[in-house]
Amino acid sequence: MAAFDAIELGKRSLFAHQQSIQTAGHNISNSSTKGYTRQRVNLDAFEPIYRPDLSRAETPGQIGQGVTIGSITRLRDELLDTRIIGTTDDLGYWETRNSYIALLEQVHNEPEDISVRSRMDQFWEAWQELSLYPESDAARQVVRTRTETLTDVIHHQFKGLQGIRDMVHGDIEATVKQVNDITGRIAKLNEEIVKVKAMGDNPNDLMDKRDLLTEKLSSLIDISVDKRDEDETYVIHTAGLEIVQGRTHRTFDFKASLENDKYADVVWSDSGNLAHFESGKLAALIELRDVDIRDEIRKLDTMTMNFVDLVNDVHRNAMSPNGKTGIDFFKEQYFINNTLGNFDRNGDGEEDSSYIFRITGTNTLDPREQIGLEGTLTLSSGDGLVQVPYYSTDMVSDLVERINRSGSEVAAYLDQNNKLVLKGMTSLDKENPDFVIRHIEDSGRFLAGYSGVLSQAGPEGAYDWGRANAVDVLAGAQYAVSPIAHPSGWMEMNPVIKSDIQNIASGYKGPEGVAYPGDNRAALAIAAIRNTPVMVGRSATFDDFFADTVTEIGLKGEQAEMSLNTQIAIVKELHDMRDSVSGVNIDEELSDIIKFQHGYNASARFVSVINEMIDTVINRLGV
Repeated sequence: MAAFDAIELGKRSLFAHQQSIQTAGHNISNSSTKGYTRQRVNLDAFEPIYRPDLSRAETPGQIGQGVTIGSITRLRDELLDTRIIGTTDDLGYWETRNSYIALLEQVHNEPEDISVRSRMDQFWEAWQELSLYPESDAARQVVRTRTETLTDVIHHQFKGLQGIRDMVHGDIEATVKQVNDITGRIAKLNEEIVKVKAMGDNPNDLMDKRDLLTEKLSSLIDISVDKRDEDETYVIHTAGLEIVQGRTHRTFDFKASLENDKYADVVWSDSGNLAHFESGKLAALIELRDVDIRDEIRKLDTMTMNFVDLVNDVHRNAMSPNGKTGIDFFKEQYFINNTLGNFDRNGDGEEDSSYIFRITGTNTLDPREQIGLEGTLTLSSGDGLVQVPYYSTDMVSDLVERINRSGSEVAAYLDQNNKLVLKGMTSLDKENPDFVIRHIEDSGRFLAGYSGVLSQAGPEGAYDWGRANAVDVLAGAQYAVSPIAHPSGWMEMNPVIKSDIQNIASGYKGPEGVAYPGDNRAALAIAAIRNTPVMVGRSATFDDFFADTVTEIGLKGEQAEMSLNTQIAIVKELHDMRDSVSGVNIDEELSDIIKFQHGYNASARFVSVINEMIDTVINRLGV
C-alpha cells in the first residue's frame, strides 16, 4: 500500500467515526420526539485494492482500504408496527365510546329528586291523591303543577340527549377533516420518500413522520398498510378500498340525510357512496350518533308518546266538574292534518301513504279466554315482516305477549275496556318513520272478526301503510294519526287545562249525563296506568321501562370501560416492545459516543503516524 493510500484509509475512518458520533447525537437530540426511531450507522469494510482477476499484483492476499459508511438505517420492527396499527383503531373506538357513554349516563343519572322517573312517580301520586279527594281544587292544583314539572324534566332530558348528539355530529365533522388532512400529508410524504430513495439514500426522518401519521390515522379509522420495497409502493386501505396509494389519496365528504334527522352521512368524495368503518374513533362516533343516542331518544319518545296517548285516552272519555268531556289532558301534535292519515311520502303531489299510530279493535276480549282459532299474523318489523302464529288453545293474553316478543315494530295490549290495541313503535330503520303501523295481516280470524280490527282475513284484507286510505280495511276500529317526530321535545299540557283546573276530570259521565261529585274512577284509571301492562316499547309497564333503560345504559358504560382498559393494556405492551427496539436509550447512545470517540482519536493518531512516516521519507533521508 502506498503511503498516500494509508492517509486515505485514515480519512475514511475519521469520516465514518465522525458520522457515527453525529448520528448518536441526532438520536439523543430526538430522545423526546414522538414517533422518532433511533438510527444506526452501518459500517462496511471498503473494497480491497486487489480483486481476484488475472491483472492483480502478486501480493500476499488482498490489501484492505479501511472502512466506509454502508447506510444509515432505522431500528424498526415492521411486524410490531403492523400489530400496533391493528390494535390502535380499537383503542380509538373504545376511548371515544367510553367518553360519550359517560355523558349519556349523566343524563340518566341526574339527582334522584329531579329525574324523569321521580317526577313521573310524583305525577301518578298526584292522581292517586285526586282519586281520594275528587272534589278538591287543591288536589287538582297539585296535578297541574306536577304535570308541568314532569313536562319540563322530559324536555330537559330530550334536550340533553339531542345536545350530546349534536356534539357527536360536530366531532364527526372534525374527525373527517382530520382524516382527509392526514391522508393528504401521508401522500406528500410518500412522494418525497420516493424521490430520496431514488437518489440511493434512506429518508429515515421522513419515514418516521409517515409512520407517526399512519398510526394517528389508525386511531381514527380502521386501516391496513401494504408496503412493497421493490417499487417503493405504500398503500393504505380502509373497508377494502384504497385511501392512500403513493402520492395520491382519496377523501371523505358529507351527504345530507333527511331520514336521519337531517344529520349528514359520511361518503366517499369521488363516488358519493356511503363510507363504512368497522373501528376507530370515526366508527364509534357514527355508531353513537346513529345508533346509541338515537336509540336513547327513541326510548324517551316511546315512553312520552305512550304516556301522552294513554292519559289522553282516559281523560278524553271522562267528565270534568264543570261538565265538560272530550278534553285531551296533553296537547297532541299530529304529523299531518289529514284525519285518515293520508300523506304524500314521495313528494309527487299525490297522497300515497297512511300514517296511523294506534288501532283499537271494536270487540271486548277476555284475556284468560282461549281463542279457539288458528292462523298467522304478519306484522312489520325493522327488517321486513315477521310472522306470529296462534293456536286454538292460546289465551288472548298469550297471543298479546307473543306479538310483543316477536321482534315486530307493533306493540299490543288490552286497554281498560279490554279491547285489543295495536300501536306503531319507533323504527329501527332510519328510512321508516316512527310511530307508524306499516303492516297488519291475519291469515285467520283473530284480527278479522274476533277482536274487530280488520274487515277481512288474508292478504286482500291486510292493512298496509304503502297506500292512501289504508284505514278502509278496518272493521270500524278506532284509530289515531301518527304524531310529529320526537314527542319528548314537544309534549305539553293542554292549555285549556293549564288555564282552568276545573277542566281536570276525575270521574265519568253518569246515566243523567253528568259526573257525580265524588266519582273518582277516571283519576284511579290514570293512576293505575303506572303499573298496567301497556307495552312501553319492549317494556310491559312504565316502571319496567325506567328500570330497563337505566340498566341498559349502565351495562353499555361498563362494557366501554372494561374494553377500554383492555385495549390500553394491549397497546401499552406493544408500545413498550417497540420502544425496546426503536426507542432512544440515552445511556446506550452516550456509551456509543465514547466508543466512536476512541475510534476517531485512534484514526487521527493513525493519520499522524503516516504523516510522520512520509515526512521522514521525503525530508529526512537526505537523498
